[in-house]
Amino acid sequence: MTNPERNNPNTRLLFVCLGNIVRSPLAEALFIQETQKMGLDSRFSADSAGVSGWHVGEEPDPRMKRIAAAHGLLYDHRSRQVCARDLENFDLVIAMDRENYSDLRSLAANQEQIDKIHMLRAWDPMGGALLSVPDPYYGGIDGFEEVFATIERSVQGLAQALSKGSQAVS
Repeated sequence: MTNPERNNPNTRLLFVCLGNIVRSPLAEALFIQETQKMGLDSRFSADSAGVSGWHVGEEPDPRMKRIAAAHGLLYDHRSRQVCARDLENFDLVIAMDRENYSDLRSLAANQEQIDKIHMLRAWDPMGGALLSVPDPYYGGIDGFEEVFATIERSVQGLAQALSKGSQAVS
């Protein structure tokens, strides 16, 4: 996890889900991995948070970490809750689902902050701006595998768009 205030790179991204133990920390880790592969990691920083405080201080869900490790991605994170200041400090705030998106918009103090909020699947070549990343928390392991693939595709699309100097969604 990178502290955007400390490093102050060009673009600071915050990935947000409900509890910050499954989807958003995975998106953060995959984004960091993707920008490192592209040689662009010095241009970006990423963090993640949850709209709820249910899991504050907890590590990522072990099922998702297991799936990620099977794909060669090892990551660590401690859950935190999103706060109003995040909408000031980050350039892009990326929600995993429509409920998170709505919660983030409610937290925004002005139109500039609202304009920073997007849905992750807007960059998914198999998705769309209104589609959610499903929450696999209460399901079986297949759901975690599906979510990994969805987030990986979406993050790759996002990194590609940002590498071209665009934040535009597909």
